Amino acid sequence: MEGKLVRLRAYEKSDLEAVMKWVNDMEVTDLLGGGMLTYPVSSLAEEKFIEAAAGSSDKQKNFVIETLAERRYIGAISFNVIDWLKRNAGLGIVIGDKSLWGKGYGSDAMRVLMRLGFDKMNLHRLWLHVHDYNPRAIASYEKCGFKREGVLREEHFRRGKYCDTIVMGILAGEYRALP
Repeated sequence: MEGKLVRLRAYEKSDLEAVMKWVNDMEVTDLLGGGMLTYPVSSLAEEKFIEAAAGSSDKQKNFVIETLAERRYIGAISFNVIDWLKRNAGLGIVIGDKSLWGKGYGSDAMRVLMRLGFDKMNLHRLWLHVHDYNPRAIASYEKCGFKREGVLREEHFRRGKYCDTIVMGILAGEYRALP
Protein backbone atom coordinates (compact mmCIF):
# COMPACT_ATOMS: atom_id res chain seq x y z
CA MET A 1 0.00 0.00 0.00
CA GLU A 2 1.67 3.15 -1.19
CA GLY A 3 1.21 6.87 -0.72
CA LYS A 4 3.20 9.78 -2.13
CA LEU A 5 6.04 9.46 0.42
CA VAL A 6 5.58 6.14 2.20
CA ARG A 7 4.70 2.51 1.79
CA LEU A 8 2.88 0.44 4.42
CA ARG A 9 3.84 -3.20 4.74
CA ALA A 10 3.70 -6.07 7.21
CA TYR A 11 6.28 -6.45 9.96
CA GLU A 12 9.26 -8.74 9.42
CA LYS A 13 11.73 -10.11 11.99
CA SER A 14 14.41 -8.04 10.26
CA ASP A 15 12.66 -4.84 11.50
CA LEU A 16 13.90 -5.37 15.07
CA GLU A 17 17.10 -3.35 14.70
CA ALA A 18 15.27 -0.38 13.17
CA VAL A 19 12.57 -0.45 15.87
CA MET A 20 15.15 -0.56 18.66
CA LYS A 21 16.66 2.71 17.38
CA TRP A 22 13.60 4.63 18.59
CA VAL A 23 11.49 2.48 20.91
CA ASN A 24 13.51 3.59 23.95
CA ASP A 25 13.89 7.21 22.82
CA MET A 26 11.96 9.18 25.45
CA GLU A 27 11.34 12.08 23.07
CA VAL A 28 9.53 9.71 20.69
CA THR A 29 7.67 7.59 23.23
CA ASP A 30 6.68 10.60 25.35
CA LEU A 31 4.31 11.61 22.56
CA LEU A 32 2.68 8.18 22.56
CA GLY A 33 1.85 7.94 26.24
CA GLY A 34 0.71 4.62 27.66
CA GLY A 35 2.06 2.64 30.59
CA MET A 36 4.32 0.22 28.71
CA LEU A 37 6.28 3.12 27.26
CA THR A 38 7.14 4.42 30.72
CA TYR A 39 9.82 1.76 31.10
CA PRO A 40 12.67 0.67 28.83
CA VAL A 41 11.75 -1.97 26.25
CA SER A 42 14.12 -4.88 25.73
CA SER A 43 14.94 -6.29 22.31
CA LEU A 44 13.44 -9.59 23.49
CA ALA A 45 10.11 -7.90 24.32
CA GLU A 46 10.14 -5.99 21.05
CA GLU A 47 10.90 -9.18 19.12
CA LYS A 48 7.80 -10.76 20.69
CA PHE A 49 5.77 -7.69 19.71
CA ILE A 50 6.99 -7.96 16.10
CA GLU A 51 6.09 -11.65 16.00
CA ALA A 52 2.59 -10.86 17.32
CA ALA A 53 2.22 -7.87 14.98
CA ALA A 54 3.15 -10.01 11.99
CA GLY A 55 0.39 -12.48 12.92
CA SER A 56 -3.23 -12.24 11.93
CA SER A 57 -5.92 -10.77 14.16
CA ASP A 58 -9.46 -9.64 13.42
CA LYS A 59 -9.19 -6.90 16.05
CA GLN A 60 -5.82 -5.36 15.19
CA LYS A 61 -3.71 -4.80 12.07
CA ASN A 62 -0.15 -3.46 12.40
CA PHE A 63 2.02 -2.06 9.62
CA VAL A 64 5.52 -0.75 9.17
CA ILE A 65 5.91 2.69 7.61
CA GLU A 66 8.86 2.89 5.25
CA THR A 67 10.02 5.56 2.86
CA LEU A 68 8.87 5.01 -0.69
CA ALA A 69 12.18 5.87 -2.30
CA GLU A 70 14.69 4.07 -0.03
CA ARG A 71 12.35 1.48 1.54
CA ARG A 72 13.73 2.57 4.94
CA TYR A 73 11.82 1.77 8.15
CA ILE A 74 10.70 5.03 9.79
CA GLY A 75 7.79 4.08 12.04
CA ALA A 76 4.58 2.16 12.54
CA ILE A 77 0.84 2.57 12.06
CA SER A 78 -2.07 0.40 13.05
CA PHE A 79 -5.74 -0.27 13.38
CA ASN A 80 -5.65 -0.87 17.15
CA VAL A 81 -9.27 -1.65 17.89
CA ILE A 82 -11.36 -2.90 14.98
CA ASP A 83 -15.08 -3.30 15.66
CA TRP A 84 -16.52 -5.09 12.62
CA LEU A 85 -20.11 -4.88 13.86
CA LYS A 86 -20.03 -1.10 14.31
CA ARG A 87 -17.64 -0.74 11.33
CA ASN A 88 -15.17 1.48 13.17
CA ALA A 89 -11.55 1.30 14.24
CA GLY A 90 -9.14 3.09 16.53
CA LEU A 91 -5.83 4.13 14.99
CA GLY A 92 -2.27 4.57 16.21
CA ILE A 93 0.82 5.97 14.51
CA VAL A 94 4.42 6.78 15.34
CA ILE A 95 7.20 8.21 13.22
CA GLY A 96 10.21 6.94 15.12
CA ASP A 97 12.79 8.63 12.90
CA LYS A 98 12.88 12.15 14.40
CA SER A 99 14.77 13.53 11.39
CA LEU A 100 11.55 13.05 9.40
CA TRP A 101 9.17 14.75 11.86
CA GLY A 102 7.18 17.59 10.32
CA LYS A 103 7.92 16.55 6.74
CA GLY A 104 4.59 14.96 5.81
CA TYR A 105 5.48 11.29 6.27
CA GLY A 106 2.96 10.76 9.07
CA SER A 107 0.15 12.51 7.18
CA ASP A 108 0.89 10.46 4.09
CA ALA A 109 0.90 7.21 6.09
CA MET A 110 -2.40 8.18 7.71
CA ARG A 111 -3.97 8.82 4.30
CA VAL A 112 -2.87 5.38 3.12
CA LEU A 113 -4.36 3.77 6.24
CA MET A 114 -7.59 5.75 5.76
CA ARG A 115 -7.80 4.54 2.17
CA LEU A 116 -7.38 0.96 3.37
CA GLY A 117 -9.95 1.40 6.14
CA PHE A 118 -12.64 3.12 4.11
CA ASP A 119 -12.12 1.79 0.59
CA LYS A 120 -10.99 -1.80 1.24
CA MET A 121 -12.29 -2.72 4.70
CA ASN A 122 -15.61 -0.85 4.33
CA LEU A 123 -15.28 0.85 7.71
CA HIS A 124 -17.60 3.74 8.54
CA ARG A 125 -15.61 5.63 11.20
CA LEU A 126 -11.95 5.91 12.18
CA TRP A 127 -10.95 7.45 15.49
CA LEU A 128 -7.84 8.17 17.54
CA HIS A 129 -6.67 9.69 20.78
CA VAL A 130 -3.99 12.38 20.87
CA HIS A 131 -2.57 14.22 23.87
CA ASP A 132 -3.06 17.97 24.05
CA TYR A 133 0.71 18.52 24.28
CA ASN A 134 1.27 17.14 20.76
CA PRO A 135 0.20 20.04 18.49
CA ARG A 136 2.16 18.70 15.49
CA ALA A 137 0.12 15.47 15.53
CA ILE A 138 -3.17 17.34 16.03
CA ALA A 139 -2.39 19.54 13.01
CA SER A 140 -1.50 16.47 10.94
CA TYR A 141 -4.76 14.71 11.81
CA GLU A 142 -6.79 17.83 11.03
CA LYS A 143 -4.97 18.11 7.69
CA CYS A 144 -6.08 14.53 6.98
CA GLY A 145 -9.71 15.44 7.69
CA PHE A 146 -10.11 14.30 11.31
CA LYS A 147 -12.38 16.39 13.51
CA ARG A 148 -12.20 16.94 17.25
CA GLU A 149 -15.01 14.97 18.83
CA GLY A 150 -14.32 15.43 22.51
CA VAL A 151 -11.84 15.75 25.31
CA LEU A 152 -10.99 13.25 28.01
CA ARG A 153 -10.12 15.77 30.69
CA GLU A 154 -6.90 15.15 32.62
CA GLU A 155 -6.90 11.56 31.39
CA HIS A 156 -3.14 11.23 30.93
CA PHE A 157 -0.39 11.72 33.53
CA ARG A 158 2.87 13.11 32.14
CA ARG A 159 5.87 14.74 33.77
CA GLY A 160 4.16 15.26 37.09
CA LYS A 161 0.85 16.66 35.85
CA TYR A 162 -2.39 15.55 34.25
CA CYS A 163 -3.02 16.34 30.59
CA ASP A 164 -6.08 16.18 28.38
CA THR A 165 -6.55 13.57 25.67
CA ILE A 166 -8.36 14.72 22.55
CA VAL A 167 -10.64 12.27 20.75
CA MET A 168 -10.62 12.81 16.98
CA GLY A 169 -12.52 10.99 14.27
CA ILE A 170 -13.46 10.92 10.62
CA LEU A 171 -16.48 9.35 8.93
CA ALA A 172 -16.48 7.61 5.55
CA GLY A 173 -18.59 10.39 4.00
CA GLU A 174 -16.17 13.05 5.27
CA TYR A 175 -13.25 11.06 3.88
CA ARG A 176 -14.91 10.74 0.47
CA ALA A 177 -15.62 14.52 0.40
CA LEU A 178 -11.92 15.40 0.91
CA PRO A 179 -10.18 17.06 -2.05
